[in-house]
Amino acid sequence: MLPDLPVAAVLADIRRSLRDVVNLVIVAPPGAGKTTAVAPALIGEDWVAGRRILLLSPRRLAARAAAERMAEQAGEPVGRSIGYRTRMDSRVSAATRIEVVTEGIFTRLIQDDPELADIAAVLFDEVHERSLEGDLGLALALDAQAAIRPDLRIVAMSATLDGARYAALLGNAPVIEAQGRMFPVTERYVGRDPRERIEDEVARAARRALGEEEGSLLVFLPGAAEIERVYERLGDLPGIAVHRLYGALDAADQRAAIQPAPAGQRKIVLATSIAETSLTIDGVRVVIDSGLARRPRYERGTGLVRLVTERASQAAATQRAGRAGRTAPGTVWRLWEAAQTGGLPPFDPPEILESDLSGLVLDLAVWGVSNPATLRWLDPPPPAAVAEARDRLRLVGALDDDGRPTAHGRLLSKLPVPPRLAHMLVSAAARGWGTVAGEAAVLVSERGLGGNDPDADLRLRRWRQARDRRSDVARGLAGRWANLVRGKTAADVPDDILGQIFALAWPDRVARRRTGSDGLYLMRNGRAVKLDPGSALATAEWLAVAEASGGADGARVLLAAAIDAASVDALFADAIEHRTEIRFDPATAAVIAEDRRSLGAITLRRQPAQSIPAERISACLTDGITTLGLACLPWSDATLALRARAAF
Repeated sequence: MLPDLPVAAVLADIRRSLRDVVNLVIVAPPGAGKTTAVAPALIGEDWVAGRRILLLSPRRLAARAAAERMAEQAGEPVGRSIGYRTRMDSRVSAATRIEVVTEGIFTRLIQDDPELADIAAVLFDEVHERSLEGDLGLALALDAQAAIRPDLRIVAMSATLDGARYAALLGNAPVIEAQGRMFPVTERYVGRDPRERIEDEVARAARRALGEEEGSLLVFLPGAAEIERVYERLGDLPGIAVHRLYGALDAADQRAAIQPAPAGQRKIVLATSIAETSLTIDGVRVVIDSGLARRPRYERGTGLVRLVTERASQAAATQRAGRAGRTAPGTVWRLWEAAQTGGLPPFDPPEILESDLSGLVLDLAVWGVSNPATLRWLDPPPPAAVAEARDRLRLVGALDDDGRPTAHGRLLSKLPVPPRLAHMLVSAAARGWGTVAGEAAVLVSERGLGGNDPDADLRLRRWRQARDRRSDVARGLAGRWANLVRGKTAADVPDDILGQIFALAWPDRVARRRTGSDGLYLMRNGRAVKLDPGSALATAEWLAVAEASGGADGARVLLAAAIDAASVDALFADAIEHRTEIRFDPATAAVIAEDRRSLGAITLRRQPAQSIPAERISACLTDGITTLGLACLPWSDATLALRARAAF
């Protein structure tokens, strides 16, 4: 541990508190060193007694960087006494005492071993980010502590933490605050022209800052697409190394972005919000903040995730500015006017209030909790979202009618993927398609593999041919996932195998092209989706949609595979409805009877009905006359006179 870290001043207080209490809240501003200093300071305590300490990180990049930094400080290779474990990579050994893991990994660990027998403490880092898996992991850890592990230490750490709320959640735990080592940061509001593309404005600001400021630049952009476009616009700058930093990049590229610039050089790092917390990028003296963030929004009305580019919160703007004052006085250039800052939302919304809760509900059911309100949450899951998640889990056979996990559901919960992908892996393996299903699961989970074309088959072919390290690691992950559900091997692989595999995961998103339309499809759940007419997929009659983004008026297909009608019939034979529909047509004032075959909102076939009971025709005629009014009947003069006398 580096002795000059600001958090060093409170490490003795942290050790002393955890000897007397099991829960603790640590508040330390960016740069204080809490991520890399607290766990090593605790490893020698008597209550650890040779067990491991887990440090939870919201992101894979931050987990790997924290483990590597702690191992470097300890003068040993990562993976010995200090290691990390993420979905795509791990460096641990029998000698590992401090293990940095992502929050999803922790959920699997505690489900497999609720006692956490080999764990002395769980440190939840950057809890202010309020990730769904972080909130779930904390709720399960507190439940395990209350029921079977009263000696388990639980520590919540953050730079911008609402200490009082977390202290109450952790049973009135003590709060220890560390002072930061922030150098002064000058704020410059440079604004931007709303008529210009954000990439042009950012590239222009970066070039200007290079001429007016000292040190390296950290530029915050909403997403990978904007980063790539700014990267192209900056081109080759003499003496300047330009790096990109976002989750889909190869690990080597991510490491290069956070390492110090070579002697005599400056660097520009183009980053998403991944660089707001946990990471220290040496040499950064200038931050350029676009003021934008891209977040997933789950639309419960459509069952789709919509990626929304919106204004960053005030908390995020503060975090971003702080990156400029980590090692020396710095400057933040904000691409908005000063008066607009007060109009920014105060905080980022917690994921638990806006996400698909299928994974959380299944994990809780396996944990033995049918009512999430019985656990301790900072913000409890919304009841409507929980009910919707239960319906979705019943659709794939993971829960029974009483909300209890089925044997299939328990199997799904053991797999390190969301329930839909787990169901896809298990069901595809039973058909002999396990290897391709493993690839499909990784293709869906890891953005950018094989490009960004909506045609999943095209992406898969490109990924299989790619020879970069990220593609190699992803292939290894696909193989491990396939091995978890290894079944028989099919002798014949269908041409539309990827479409069938996607349909297993998203049966409600099987879609048929609308007659006479250009790229418009209707999904089984009744929602419309749009596909670029120039895509090779646009000629397909049927699609299995894995990913789409947009509102109820027509979402855009981001990833899909073609599937043929025979496969749809075979996969969903038990869900296809056969019914005779009788309706009164006001235009022709006649009864129309059709035999219809449908899959949800999709009509598969319709034809005139051959035999309809007379009483059903009479009832339909009566309803039609009631709708149109009596004037639609062929009244004679005599009957009109009779009606008049009766009315009189």
